[in-house]
Amino acid sequence: MAPPVSMGSAVERAIAAFAAGDPVMVFDSDFRERETDLLWPADAATPLVMRTLRNDCGGLLFLAIGNEIGEMFGLPWLQDIHTHPALVEENPILGELITDDLQYDNRSAFTLSLNHRETYTGITDRDRALTTRRFGKLAQELLAKGSEGDSARAALGAEFRTPGHIPVCRESPLGLKSRQGHTELAVAIARLSGRPPCTIGAEMLEPDGDGALSVDAAREYAEKHDIPMITGGEILEAMGIEE
Repeated sequence: MAPPVSMGSAVERAIAAFAAGDPVMVFDSDFRERETDLLWPADAATPLVMRTLRNDCGGLLFLAIGNEIGEMFGLPWLQDIHTHPALVEENPILGELITDDLQYDNRSAFTLSLNHRETYTGITDRDRALTTRRFGKLAQELLAKGSEGDSARAALGAEFRTPGHIPVCRESPLGLKSRQGHTELAVAIARLSGRPPCTIGAEMLEPDGDGALSVDAAREYAEKHDIPMITGGEILEAMGIEE
């Protein structure tokens, strides 16, 4: 994706950092989850990256992928699986656990969770780095070749299994035009930087874990570690999308 014509210096700095394989921080908005994510390109994931996400964030690690990657691999949204009539009939508890009361959205972005087949338990920093990094690189390789259908699914299955320890979130089909969640924002910063639309991240929580890290505290962390921090609104503006 070509960079937008006009961008603020904060967004430009974030794009340059992400393009170089360095982290950025994104605060969604005061009108949504009011959370800040710490994000890295998936193909730049190392054990140190995973350790930083685990120790400094406190929230769930997630792999945000572009809709085209989800389409290429045929990755379903869990919400669709869990409400499928045949599965609900076979497993009635799914009907009781239906997601119909999200306070921040009307649809979840979660798809399958993965482990690379060369991992052991899948939970160590090394294992999660391998799963994340290899998924990002495989997606990039297959997108470049125009792979789809059976061949793409076979390539994924040859290297990965489910369930696993990396939850994957799939961008909505219209991206930020239809949903302005953390998944779409994480994918957008990858697109703006020219990297594959595949981003690893985690939500930043207060030290006691009882709430999202405040914006002020997030900015302090960003300054301390020299990480560019931008908002969802700034990403939307950079992409020419109205809030």
